[in-house]
Amino acid sequence: MHPGINGKKFPNKPALIMHGSGKVVTHGELNDLSNQGAQLFRSLGLVPGDSIAIMLENHFLFFPIIFAAWRSGLRYTAISWRLQPDEVEYIVRDCEAKVFITSKFLEDTALNLDSSLKDVHKFMLDGSTDTYLSYEESIALQPEAPIPDECVGGPMLYSSGTTGRPKGVSRELSLDPLPYSKEDGDPSLSRVLLLYGANEDSVYLSPAPMYHSAPLNFCTAFLAEGSTCVILEKFDAEGALQAIEEHKVTHSQWVPTMFVRFLKFDPSVRTQFDLSSHQVAIHAAAPCPIEVKEQMIDWWGPILYEYYAGTEFNGMTFINSEEWLSHKGSVGKSLFGALEILDDNGEQLPPGETGGVFFGGETATTFKYHNDEEKTNDAMTKQGFSTLGDVGYLDEEGYLYLTDRKSFMIISGGVNIYPKETEDALVMHPKVADVAVFGVPNNEMGEEVKAVIQPENMADAGPDLEAELMAYCKEKISSVKCPKSIDFEKELPRHPTGKLYKRLLKDKYWP
Repeated sequence: MHPGINGKKFPNKPALIMHGSGKVVTHGELNDLSNQGAQLFRSLGLVPGDSIAIMLENHFLFFPIIFAAWRSGLRYTAISWRLQPDEVEYIVRDCEAKVFITSKFLEDTALNLDSSLKDVHKFMLDGSTDTYLSYEESIALQPEAPIPDECVGGPMLYSSGTTGRPKGVSRELSLDPLPYSKEDGDPSLSRVLLLYGANEDSVYLSPAPMYHSAPLNFCTAFLAEGSTCVILEKFDAEGALQAIEEHKVTHSQWVPTMFVRFLKFDPSVRTQFDLSSHQVAIHAAAPCPIEVKEQMIDWWGPILYEYYAGTEFNGMTFINSEEWLSHKGSVGKSLFGALEILDDNGEQLPPGETGGVFFGGETATTFKYHNDEEKTNDAMTKQGFSTLGDVGYLDEEGYLYLTDRKSFMIISGGVNIYPKETEDALVMHPKVADVAVFGVPNNEMGEEVKAVIQPENMADAGPDLEAELMAYCKEKISSVKCPKSIDFEKELPRHPTGKLYKRLLKDKYWP
């Protein structure tokens, strides 16, 4: 599991295929480019344990840069290119980056960072400015040989910030010397590959932004195995199906909003692609509505595999299609990290009772939020259990069912209402493209249920559609959980990884 090993074993085999442009990076080129990047970092004075930050679109040089940092013993932070300049600046400063790499595509954001990052080495792909050197020209001056002190680095990624400022998830770097053999490889990567039956012959499709933790880590694992990764520059439902057929994709990863878009296709579009190579479809990031997953299994077959984990990776659950069909709505049993459901006092709750979802025990991994002891402590219990802030319950067999995030729970007249159930009901209406449900102030009840809908056709928005959707919801679930009012927006602030920035909507309704 080392680019130097794969570069020699598979010099001409595609490591990366950019589906839109057709650009290919072979394993031999991945090795050479990552060596040159590592040489550049050392020439700038970076030593094992230092940090770099990158803000890039889905670019063919993204993973050569990641592997350059990884084999240099550096900590690397990938930043969403959709953030505003002050948010990017916060992360670059917080992660203590000594190098910042961006692209010409993101020049407007990049130039707004110049004055605040004078002490950071700055590079740009596909161009340069007075303050950003060309990355391609800079590595071209470096040798393709490995640096003499190769050692293992790792990511420090930031949470999505759906409920506040992003938090850097920090772990100690091993800094183990390289190269090592495949058998001595990274156990966390090996665990992922074994779980999904991946090997050097696998072809993995990544339709999401590569800066997010799941695409980044899964692609890293598949590339380290010697597999091929097919990257969509931007998610397009029909283009994704075309990519499966064209590249004979064996493995893929999705979020539920992508499934919803697939299912709203005309059935004739769904059936025109050959998906016979497709063996494993992984999904996570947000709970999947039961009706959506049922329809996806009917279409793709029992190849859907779901997991629950976060950037913190303190624990993980796993469930295959057969198990899910017997435990509909579950995100699985613990793969590592003992699962506990705890009340607000940290006391264990019995099966069937809803509370905070925690991981602990000997198999759980430890983490901390970088430069934020208070946030770290808030995520931990005195027994050493940690949480991602989600709410759910366990059944008698130990299967976990997620209810919602604790911060989004609605308390109306003393009744706890979890928006997920309402969202799952409304999203299946044919005139609904996306939906967000949350609580808004109510003088008598404390809060009431509000829905904000992104319609398939904005021309449909209005009182008639509001009444139709409220009636539709009451046919599906208890009227207590249905919205008392519905507003319409052209587009909801949903991250391409499936996370909804609900706070951006909710804050408008709270004084």
